Amino acid sequence: METTDTIKLLQECDAGAKMAVSSIDDVLEKAETSELKHILQASKNHHEMLGNEIHSLLDRHGSEEKEPLPIARGMSWLKTNLKTSLNDSDAAVADLIVDGCNMGIKSLHKYQNQYKMADTESKNLCGRLIGIEEALREELTRYL
Repeated sequence: METTDTIKLLQECDAGAKMAVSSIDDVLEKAETSELKHILQASKNHHEMLGNEIHSLLDRHGSEEKEPLPIARGMSWLKTNLKTSLNDSDAAVADLIVDGCNMGIKSLHKYQNQYKMADTESKNLCGRLIGIEEALREELTRYL
């Protein structure tokens, strides 16, 4: 059970990190100020580095990566393009990413609770991903 929960938790973290990178990519060029672009790029880099750690752990467990659900990816893309076509300000960009952070934090907590038997290393990694999301959300609140 520990191995199964570990793999499932890692896969959900993998999908979440990939979704975050993709969402940041969707809005990065829409950011107006260099400061906001820097915040987004730094967070994207953190998500990518953590994603690499997740991939290593999944490889060690003999498991494959997990892609975000296509419907979730499509809905995110649609919301981003609709919202930024109406208002392409830094506030709109921040609002989209803060919403994404909130969804990611909620989902990751749910998976931590669902896969209680995951190993400590995977739980810690999930906690670090939650921390990245919380930090980004906090940094972006001044743009709302």
